Amino acid sequence: MPKMKTKSSVKKRFKVTATGKVRVAQAGKQHMMIKRSNKFLRNARGTMILSEPDARIVKKMMPYGVR
Repeated sequence: MPKMKTKSSVKKRFKVTATGKVRVAQAGKQHMMIKRSNKFLRNARGTMILSEPDARIVKKMMPYGVR
């Protein structure tokens, strides 16, 4: 059997935690931040855990759980 390939875009954007949850950076922090409120920018710091239905989709694209 050939190896399954991991989607390149997925391995750049997502990480899997030790418990199997998918971690992702908060959206909306790359550009055009002058129009965003300070509260939005504060709350968008760091990473977040993806919801279970979305995590299922992402895990299909990375069969070996990129860490």
